[in-house]
Amino acid sequence: MANVPTEQIPGVYHRKIGDIVVTAVSDGFLDGALSVLHNITEQKSQELISANFGPDKGRRTSVNTFLIRSGNRCAIVDTGSGTYMGGTAGWQLKLLEVAGVKPSDIDTILLTHMHPDHSAGLSDRNTWKPFYENAELVCHENELPHWEDDAAMAKGTDREKLMYFQCTREQVAPYKKERMRTFNKEAEVFPGVVAMPANGHTPGHTIYQVQSGNQQLLIWGDTVHVPEIQALHPEVCIDFDTDKNKAAASRRRVFDMVESDKLLVAGMHLHFPAFSHLVKDGSGYRIVPETWKFQM
Repeated sequence: MANVPTEQIPGVYHRKIGDIVVTAVSDGFLDGALSVLHNITEQKSQELISANFGPDKGRRTSVNTFLIRSGNRCAIVDTGSGTYMGGTAGWQLKLLEVAGVKPSDIDTILLTHMHPDHSAGLSDRNTWKPFYENAELVCHENELPHWEDDAAMAKGTDREKLMYFQCTREQVAPYKKERMRTFNKEAEVFPGVVAMPANGHTPGHTIYQVQSGNQQLLIWGDTVHVPEIQALHPEVCIDFDTDKNKAAASRRRVFDMVESDKLLVAGMHLHFPAFSHLVKDGSGYRIVPETWKFQM
């Protein structure tokens, strides 16, 4: 009798965008309460999640990162949760090996923003050495100054002080100055990849457009956290938004662009492997996962 499996096949999925290969690498998942959502009741939130066959109580949030291989170069968009978020997340480094990439192969780290499920996998907490020893760290110029602002930190909750401000400072320190590059407007930041600032969720939150030939992919970062809810109700924000009004406005702009241009999207919190489309549904939208492609 064949052995009975005890765990899933590793979460790695390749998708070609023209001549560029984008690989979704799962960092795991996070479970949480619905009380963090704004502009919607917990009862309505639970009804929407249950209608989509989600958990009977609360939310389950996928955490994804993305490798981009363009020519002879290799970038990664976000670095996952490291050891800050518990045992259900922080799988990225292990799964990079499955994807055929060593951390030393990566020459560029593109951060959507500096929340712990996106940047807490930059450095080893035991040695404070960078995991990506050959990589340049690229992000919006507004991002790090916010998390290094002591006045902003003082306004945060105890959890925010530890998990946002302190975590960011610890994780980014090995890359600072000579190993960092920032931008403040739409610009190409890696061959075939354009950074598009979309602040609100954080002061420097950024989405990345991948384009090769006539094919495009929009890696939209944290445009949504709970896709079952926020696609249909773009006004719904989350505690983690630095500026909730700007976050909602940014989400609507991104949704309108994606729907009107029929763009393929990938998101850090869309369900793995995350490649999807967006269509209008009444006053909101509906996320349609792309059919699994057996050939790249």
